Amino acid sequence: MVKLSVNINKVALIRNSRGGNLPDLIKVAQDCESFGAQGITVHPRPDQRHIRYDDLPALLSVNKTEFNIEGYPSADFISIVLQNKPTQVTLVPDAPDALTSTEGWNTISNASYLKDIVSTFREQGIRVSLFLDPNEKMVEGAKLTGTDRIEFYTGTYAHEYYTDKEKAIEPHVQAGKLAREYGLGINAGHDLNLDNLKYYAQNVEGLLEVSIGHALICDSLYCGLHNTIQMYLGELKEKSLH
Repeated sequence: MVKLSVNINKVALIRNSRGGNLPDLIKVAQDCESFGAQGITVHPRPDQRHIRYDDLPALLSVNKTEFNIEGYPSADFISIVLQNKPTQVTLVPDAPDALTSTEGWNTISNASYLKDIVSTFREQGIRVSLFLDPNEKMVEGAKLTGTDRIEFYTGTYAHEYYTDKEKAIEPHVQAGKLAREYGLGINAGHDLNLDNLKYYAQNVEGLLEVSIGHALICDSLYCGLHNTIQMYLGELKEKSLH
């Protein structure tokens, strides 16, 4: 079954909007796991507008599944990841002021840069995933960096799903096939939701993990966090029975 990693950035954003500790980020992370999530994802940004660097040790201390830290590999980010040693680090090519991650790495032009960073993390026993567009050349370049996994950017797929889902999924199918041939693990994330998740999981063979935050937290406002996590897990379970 494809693992569901819940991105709790939006929970931290609500907390930070008023100061204090409501909602309690650590309790929410624990609850997500107890409700069935198989991982927790965070993406601390340079301005720390949601997840803060000082959240990481506390979150790791209670984590019982997998812990995934996303971010641009600046010197500060590399240092904080090495200090905390999560299960996985997902490297994204975001500019410091990016609102959200909207494109993957150019693994060709950044080959030597990424190879050095991937090696640094892997030497410390941290699994590495590179955020990629579903492009076969970028998958080929990712293989040469020594990364363990790739994470397909699914924003374009999610946008095009409602008009032509077969066309929208095709680049992911083809790039995923090449990734499997290269022995790369496949993750996916960005704008996956209850409408498009099952179709994606059913069609991208070898998919190991999806990271979902914004849509899941929005759905939980109506359905509750426990029910919502079960709904997302249900979509992934349907894939495994397909």
